[in-house]
Amino acid sequence: MADIEYAATLWLRAQHPGVRVVNETPSDLEKTLPLLCVRVVPGGGDDGVSGESVLDVESFAGSRTAMWQLADSAHESMLALRGRPSGGLVIDDVTTDALPGFVTYNNPAVRRTVATYRLTRRAPVRA
Repeated sequence: MADIEYAATLWLRAQHPGVRVVNETPSDLEKTLPLLCVRVVPGGGDDGVSGESVLDVESFAGSRTAMWQLADSAHESMLALRGRPSGGLVIDDVTTDALPGFVTYNNPAVRRTVATYRLTRRAPVRA
């Protein structure tokens, strides 16, 4: 079955060369910056035709300036996913539930923002 987290991750990787895009925060995070982390979070649902998933996109960088630049760029990329194929899915719509906002991280060498998006795609056919 196609995976919305995978589809968004592939899309962001293609849009942000030189930025590591993952689904789990690496233990050596400060050595892998800049980094985007894409995760499906609770929420969404489906009506049998369309499915809606909620994703958080975390932007990690070594400075506030780099963090905000990455967050803004990732935000634009997420909105550009609307109507495009990625990872075996066509994303019908992308809406922003929460714009990128600064969230502290327990490492003084790392700055982080978190943004939340709703992605709508065709629900898989159930046999």
